[in-house]
Amino acid sequence: MDNQQYSPAGFRLLPPVVKNLLIINGLFFLATLSFQSAFGIDLENILGLHYFKSQYFQPYQLVTYMFLHANFSHIFFNMFALWMFGYLLENVWGPKKFLTYYMVCGIGAALVQLAINWWRLSSLETLVQSYSQFPEEYARLKDMYQQVINTPTIGASGAVYGILLAFGVMFPNMLVYIYFLFPIKAKWIVIIYGALELFSGISNNPSDNVAHFAHLGGMLFGLLLIFFWKRRSRHTYN
Repeated sequence: MDNQQYSPAGFRLLPPVVKNLLIINGLFFLATLSFQSAFGIDLENILGLHYFKSQYFQPYQLVTYMFLHANFSHIFFNMFALWMFGYLLENVWGPKKFLTYYMVCGIGAALVQLAINWWRLSSLETLVQSYSQFPEEYARLKDMYQQVINTPTIGASGAVYGILLAFGVMFPNMLVYIYFLFPIKAKWIVIIYGALELFSGISNNPSDNVAHFAHLGGMLFGLLLIFFWKRRSRHTYN
């Protein structure tokens, strides 16, 4: 664990990066509502993460998608989790390292989501082509395909799941109170949430619009980055 930047006297319940991330996400949420109602501009379509074969895809969406949220409950729970698990990490790691970790997890989650979409949509592409001689069925499948690739992924959940993973790795035995009532060690929260996301992602329920593999991607990239830092630290100081 890198404690060089940690000072009990300087401990903050709202450190600068967490505070600014909360503000930025809040501003993006208000802008999304305002631009849609006042100007008819859909920021989710412009800044949300689209499949790379979509006409709306832009590389910057790998970053901007994580600052958008669908509704109040979406942003509230993501930002509450960011603060709950992030403020302690930032106090221990320092602002620069924490922000690097957050962005890597968010971008990593986006890359995993794109990879999963490619794997799933490749079969649908083949199916669409196989019905090319049947106009009605071909049109229906093509419309379905276009709808899927043009539906954006939004939210900070991938980055937040990476923060949760780091919290469990750094403070595995710290008690977290679920619903402020039921104590559970951080390491078990990570395992339980990871298992639930994996199960939900594999289940692939058509009515489920949650990007479960993006959440797992954030955790995966977070774990890889922590291992990288630990390995580099051993090489530096040993």
